[in-house]
Amino acid sequence: MNLEQVLAAKNNKTIYHHEDMVVKVFNKNHPKSSILNEALNQALVEETGLKIPNIRSVSNIEGQWSISMDYIPGQTLEQKLKENPEKASELLELFVDLQIDMHSKTAPLLNKLKDKLVRKIQSVKDLNDTTKYELLTQLDSMPKHTKVCHGDFLPSNIIINDTGAYILDWSHATQGNASADVATTYLKLSLYFPDLADAYLKLFCQKSNTSLKYVQQWFPIVAAQQLTTASEAEVEFLNKWLDVIDYQG
Repeated sequence: MNLEQVLAAKNNKTIYHHEDMVVKVFNKNHPKSSILNEALNQALVEETGLKIPNIRSVSNIEGQWSISMDYIPGQTLEQKLKENPEKASELLELFVDLQIDMHSKTAPLLNKLKDKLVRKIQSVKDLNDTTKYELLTQLDSMPKHTKVCHGDFLPSNIIINDTGAYILDWSHATQGNASADVATTYLKLSLYFPDLADAYLKLFCQKSNTSLKYVQQWFPIVAAQQLTTASEAEVEFLNKWLDVIDYQG
């Protein structure tokens, strides 16, 4: 396979466009188990009927593991927001509707979000034991759901074309509480799309009939788990949310 057209290069992988496929080629030191789990996640989500790229193959290219999937032409929602700021409300509504539709699906074989959050919180080296205990206690008290959660639901992971809107990048997919997924999106929007964050959260709560305070209870929990992969600039932002363990009122 002759891979030349690079779509994106990240810390642990390079993403290519090849014929009618996208090929993710992972670095040699990236764990095989993580790559196979990502492919399994995407295959499980395919079975829900959501519009996502279908997996074509998992293979080894010159000693590097890769995942090949359908290439979805179009523009990302992020690109559309930048090029059409006057349509921000309409595009945000599409974004929220996509997430609500995703949360209506179930995939019983996906990893559980709660288990992932427990593992991540326990592994954060800079959190003291008291804070970890408070976060894990709060997490344990939250309702246990089995909805499909994306884990990185952002405008950059939505492709729009004449046939509809497609959700990309299922490497963080789990099953669990939708409000935890929403809290994750809100914190990431606050970092990367600050003009959208509050409007997004308000619209989601209205459309899904979800209490704002209920979503807010997830903020410290998801902020803590994001610390495991955060950059230096992100750490300062996320640590501010850890100071608010409980939302009352």
